[in-house]
Amino acid sequence: MGEKLSIVKIGGNVIEDNSQLSHTLSLFSKMKGNKILVHGGGKKATEIGNKLGIKAHMINGRRITDSKSLDVAIMVYAGLVNKKIVAQLQSQGTNAIGMSGADANAIQAHKRPVKEIDFGWVGDVDGVNSNGIFNLLQAGFTPIFCALTHDGKGQLFNTNADTIAAELAIGMSGLFETTLFYCFEKQGVLRSIEDEDSVIQHINSETYESLLEGGIIADGMLPKMHNCFHALQNKVKQVCIGNHTMLDASNSNFTTLTL
Repeated sequence: MGEKLSIVKIGGNVIEDNSQLSHTLSLFSKMKGNKILVHGGGKKATEIGNKLGIKAHMINGRRITDSKSLDVAIMVYAGLVNKKIVAQLQSQGTNAIGMSGADANAIQAHKRPVKEIDFGWVGDVDGVNSNGIFNLLQAGFTPIFCALTHDGKGQLFNTNADTIAAELAIGMSGLFETTLFYCFEKQGVLRSIEDEDSVIQHINSETYESLLEGGIIADGMLPKMHNCFHALQNKVKQVCIGNHTMLDASNSNFTTLTL
């Protein structure tokens, strides 16, 4: 398995800031080899939904997706955000192709079962069409995935972009040596949330447990780290967490996770 693949996930804070998005896409374009970009867009979906009189419903910080909210997500994620990113990458010489999970049957999912909360049209991933995505990469395309999946029966789902990135990395790791990059607003996983320079540069399974016990990894970082180690336990080579500057080959100030 000689070929390498980089999967980069960018979130709402990058997407909302035009200069940061432009810089991120410039760095992404310069990355060598096979690559895939995954993006969210929840903040933009909330903004557009409000303009249309469709308010976002959140429970414990998680979005509830009713039918109207799903329509907004489809318009914003697969349309507005995705096509702007694709057009910018084309301008920088990257032959990007916009994708949802339904395109090329790339990511199959099922509706999240109702337990305490009915999340509505939210999908949990079942599988990735790794051969189809491999063919796109071999043909010279760079897939740009939005946060939508489908069930193969005509139903689209809103799906967490961090999860999509992890599942794509897992699905492609049988064909490539895969590295997953999570770009967010911090420089990496911080030892002290008040100190931006307290980046923990390497975390493995053992140090992860001790950081959990010490309460250093908590709150919003918990689901992100769960996705990271889920990926690592399923043959993804390494996961990197930091701000968008970690995509610059000369930068080493971010967090790398391995088993």
